Amino acid sequence: MGLDGEHISAHACLTSPATLDMSLDPCPTTPLHELHHDHDAHATSLPTPNSEALAVERELDMDSLAVACIVAQKPVSVTLDGPTICALTLLLVCLVHCVKTPLAECLIVSVPLLLLIHNDYNNFLGLGPGGTPPTFQGYARIAWLRLWALRDPFTPPDPDPTPGRLPTRGRLLVGTNSAPSRTSSVHGSVHGSSSGSSSSSSSNTNVDALPYRPGPRPVVAGIAPQRQLDQHGAKPQYRALRRTLEHLAARRPGRFGTARSCLEKHGLGLFARHPVNVTCNGEVCHVHDSDHSLHMTLHPDDIAEVLRKGWGQRHPLARKGWFGAMPVPEEFLMVYAPRDDQELQIVCRIIEAAIWYVTAESEQIEVLYRSRTPSIASSK
Repeated sequence: MGLDGEHISAHACLTSPATLDMSLDPCPTTPLHELHHDHDAHATSLPTPNSEALAVERELDMDSLAVACIVAQKPVSVTLDGPTICALTLLLVCLVHCVKTPLAECLIVSVPLLLLIHNDYNNFLGLGPGGTPPTFQGYARIAWLRLWALRDPFTPPDPDPTPGRLPTRGRLLVGTNSAPSRTSSVHGSVHGSSSGSSSSSSSNTNVDALPYRPGPRPVVAGIAPQRQLDQHGAKPQYRALRRTLEHLAARRPGRFGTARSCLEKHGLGLFARHPVNVTCNGEVCHVHDSDHSLHMTLHPDDIAEVLRKGWGQRHPLARKGWFGAMPVPEEFLMVYAPRDDQELQIVCRIIEAAIWYVTAESEQIEVLYRSRTPSIASSK
C-alpha cells in the first residue's frame, strides 16, 4: 500500500513503493488493467459502471471470501505431555554436558524464538488477504516495517505546510469559509461545494455534528493487512456500502469509478477520475471483505475529528519516515466497520470527507439500503 500527498499529475502515481505486495513495479496499474474508459484526456483511467448482474455476482464473491476468512490472532501456546517433558529434559542435560556452552545457549534460546516467530507468522496469515502477499517474504517485510510503526495511532498528523495545497481545510468540522481549528469544539459539519478544483468558494449546509461512536473501540491488529479483531461490521451494512459506492460511480461516471482496490489488491475501491491529491490511481477509499472496515485518506482536520469521535484510527505506517518515504501518507487511516444503518450513514459522511480531500470538491452520497429508497448521508 502506499501513496503520497504531493501535487502531481492526475496521470501520475508514486515513485516510492506504492504497495506492500513486494512488487518490483513502483507504480502499480492494477486493478485498472482491464479498464479503458476515455471520458476525458486528463482523467485517471477508471472503470465504467458495471451492470447490476455483474454487481450482484461480485457481491456474492465478496460474501464467500468474507465467510472463508476468519480474522483472528492467537497467543503463543505450547502444550506438552509427560513423555515430551521427559524427552526435553534429557535433551537439555545432553546439551549441557556434551555440547560447548555457547552453542548450547544458542540452541536453548532459539527454541522460544522460533516458536514466537512461527506464532507471529500464523497471526499474520490469520488477518486474511491484503496488500502484502501471504508468504514468509511478505511477513519479513511487515516485521521490518513494524519497527517504525506509530506508537500512538490516535493523535492526528500535523497539517501539510505545502503552500497552496488543496483543500485548505477539512469538511467534518463546523466553521465558516475560513479554515477550522483542529482543536475547536464540534457543533456541526462543514459541507463545502466547489466548482472545478477550487476549495475557496465553499458554502456550508446545516447538518448534524459527527456523533460519538457508541461503545469502546474495536481491537485492531496488523499493518498490511490491518484488520479489526472484533466488532466486525454487519453483512447487510457491508452489502449496502458496496451498493452505495457502485451507485455513486454509476450516478457520477464523469467523476468516479469502482474497481478492485489498488492498495489492498482485494475488496471494492472507489476511485476519483480527477484527483487533486493523487493516491494510488486516484483511490478515495476501499472496503475490506473480511471485517468490513475501510481505509481512506482524509484532511488532517477531518482525521482529528474522526479520531476524537472514535470512528477510526491512523494506519501504523502513517508517519514521516526517518530514512525515506513510508509506504502510506500521514493522512491514511482506518475507519471502523459500520454495525447498523446509523453507523453506515456516518461512515458515508466520512467517505464524503475523503472525496473532499482527494478531489477538493464536495459530493453527497446516497446510501442505498436493501428495499429502501436512497438516503442522503449528510441528512439528519
